[in-house]
Amino acid sequence: MKKRDFQNQSLMRIFLSYFRPHLGLFTLDMACALLISLIDLTFPYVSRMCLYELIPESKYQAFFVVVALLLGAYLIRSCLQYVVCYWGHTFGVLVEADIRKDLFSHLQTLSFGFYDKNRTGHLMSRMTAELFDITELAHHGPEDVFISGVTVVGAIAIMFTIQWRLALVMLMMIPIFLIVVNLNRRNMSRASKRVKQTTAGINADIESSISGMRTAKAFSNENAESRKFEGANERFKVSKGEFYRAMARFNSSMEFFLCILPVTVIAVGGLLIMDGKMTYVDLITFSLYTSTFINPMRKLSTLSEMLANGFAGLGRFAELMRIEPDLKDKPDALELKKVKGKIDVESVSFSYERDDTEVLHHVSLHVQPGETIAVVGPSGGGKTTLCSLIPRFYDAVEGSIAIDGHDVRDVTQQSLRRNIGVVQQDVFLFAASIMENIRYGRPGASTDEVIAAAKRAEIYDDIMAMPEGFDTYVGERGALLSGGQKQRISIARIFLKNPPVLILDEATSALDSVTEAKIQRAFDELAKGRTTLIIAHRLSTVRSASRILVVRDGVISEEGTHEELLLRDGDYAQLYKTQNLHG
Repeated sequence: MKKRDFQNQSLMRIFLSYFRPHLGLFTLDMACALLISLIDLTFPYVSRMCLYELIPESKYQAFFVVVALLLGAYLIRSCLQYVVCYWGHTFGVLVEADIRKDLFSHLQTLSFGFYDKNRTGHLMSRMTAELFDITELAHHGPEDVFISGVTVVGAIAIMFTIQWRLALVMLMMIPIFLIVVNLNRRNMSRASKRVKQTTAGINADIESSISGMRTAKAFSNENAESRKFEGANERFKVSKGEFYRAMARFNSSMEFFLCILPVTVIAVGGLLIMDGKMTYVDLITFSLYTSTFINPMRKLSTLSEMLANGFAGLGRFAELMRIEPDLKDKPDALELKKVKGKIDVESVSFSYERDDTEVLHHVSLHVQPGETIAVVGPSGGGKTTLCSLIPRFYDAVEGSIAIDGHDVRDVTQQSLRRNIGVVQQDVFLFAASIMENIRYGRPGASTDEVIAAAKRAEIYDDIMAMPEGFDTYVGERGALLSGGQKQRISIARIFLKNPPVLILDEATSALDSVTEAKIQRAFDELAKGRTTLIIAHRLSTVRSASRILVVRDGVISEEGTHEELLLRDGDYAQLYKTQNLHG
């Protein structure tokens, strides 16, 4: 289904659209389910024939032939049940996989702003547990409705051929059953949605607590974390209790309805026998059909809970898919190729939310290809924000940013970011090997190219000293490495990517002075012939920059070389004196 269809289509149409690629498997499942229903409907009718004709007339051979045929039918039924169970669940898994693929693809289109506001645990819950409920609905929903429908309609039809008065009584009870199901399904659906929201919150809290376990231990705050978890767990218990109350009301009313069906058959059937309008054999047949009738009703009871969970999950899936990305490529967006590295920032203003205070105020900046620009200033002044607008992680509220004369909003985001390398202060490493983490800079790179990048990033010797070398597992978020090692691996990625534009956001902040000096030499080499923006707090690392910008309170307060800015005795000189004093 195309993304735009999520905005206009109902949940049911969205759901059914995922059946289309696997229609053959779905048809097989439904065909087997139909044959199972027909076999179940046959047994009471054949039993009636035996009671009326074969047993009273002592037709041994015919009787045992019928019994053998029934055994054969139930052997076939078991094979059909295998197909329904295995291939039916496989169909559900394929639907779930398609839904998860679309959801993940959609999440990749959403901008930094979305992830700033949404917790990882919430998104994980939507990608896993909630989609499993949709899988169960995809398999059991149509199948159970179909089997139940065929069985109930078939049983009622055959009952009418036996005794229409009693069949009519049974038929009149079906609307009552449907009303009970529908009313309770709505209550369960609302309760199920609340459970999913609460569960997503718990997942987010757990993810946050586990990620921050080292910090909790460092501050001896295990008790505070336990209280936080207990609070979330209590909210889960309350919401789950509401769901089970709704389910209990449904089940109790359902059980009452199912239990009075045989009573009704005996009461009405007994009255008809006493009036001479029905035989004992027909009453036994009706009782058998009532049992056949009850099994689908019980399935519908289970299905009601499944529908509640499945459609609650489906609703939250559609809700996420209907979120429009803040940043979109224009329909005629250009592919940015052969980038020279000219950057023009024209009167740019920016705030993270439309109603928030501006972080940048009418900032203008012009960078020539191959120029190295250092961006310094106090924390919170807007340095990182300014550099985040160039690869279009966010869009400027006012003004424009251009690369080689192309407005960044007029080119594809992928081609823009392919030509810009970013090394951030907060390094993220995947829970994989060192080789995989470095190769992330250019997935098709050869082993020799990865090794060369590691050498240039001054991390090669450290890697070779590890027991498994480049195959060493780095742990969750690189937890098994030192801060300096993580930073150098992220730098090796950029060496491997080899982009025409570099943005270094405190890229050497986690390094000791000796390693920092080595990396600085490597950066100087890498920066030759390409545009480089360096965000730095340590002014000693930016003295050789072509120009230094001082960003303070959302504006460029000063601009010039190291020597020029010292002579002005302004913000830069003050920062320089302060660092030398503390140094």
